[in-house]
Amino acid sequence: MNILTFGPNGSGKGTQGAIVKEKYNIAHIESGAIFREHIKGGTELGKKAKEYIDRGDLVPDDITVPMVLETLDNNKGGWLLDGFPRSKAQAEALDKALKDAGITLDYVIEILLDREIAKDRIMGRRLCANDNNHPNHIAFEAIKPVEKDGKLVCRVCGGELSARADDQDVDAISKRHDIYYDDVTGTVAAVNYFKENGGTKVISVDGSASIKEVSSSLMGQLS
Repeated sequence: MNILTFGPNGSGKGTQGAIVKEKYNIAHIESGAIFREHIKGGTELGKKAKEYIDRGDLVPDDITVPMVLETLDNNKGGWLLDGFPRSKAQAEALDKALKDAGITLDYVIEILLDREIAKDRIMGRRLCANDNNHPNHIAFEAIKPVEKDGKLVCRVCGGELSARADDQDVDAISKRHDIYYDDVTGTVAAVNYFKENGGTKVISVDGSASIKEVSSSLMGQLS
């Protein structure tokens, strides 16, 4: 089973991705990890990507798409891709590359969430040092961190918690969400591309519900 997953920062996309990965025993691939792997491995694509990253520029799609495609092709047992594509142009390029390579895209998952709710969730979330997909949030009782020796630790494994600096920066959050919620050229436009071009089932779920409810809705539509 091969899946693309979409959702704004704060929607629980990583948490749901981890649940899907475990259920179907597929690789959970994050776009950032692909870049790090290529750069660390010194591949030709990685070297080219590093030049752009070091200058603070976006890596062009003609470098990014082949890197992503190579990783997907190496995971014959199935994959869930998280964090790419981020734009309509990238969706078009990835769709063409997958078809040219004979790789089937089975599902697109879209987690829907109001922008203001997404912002509040980002500012309250805490990251576990052992696994970023362990859900911890200071505002939600069901996933609140636990207290140990006078400090909050991960509710799943007891690991040390931290807050990303950009998760506390309203302007930074707004910039990320500007890209995601853009339905003309941004990430929502990428989701709409798959909805409008057929061939792949798009599953949309309400991300404002509890983790368990979102997961139940999601699993009920995957086969």
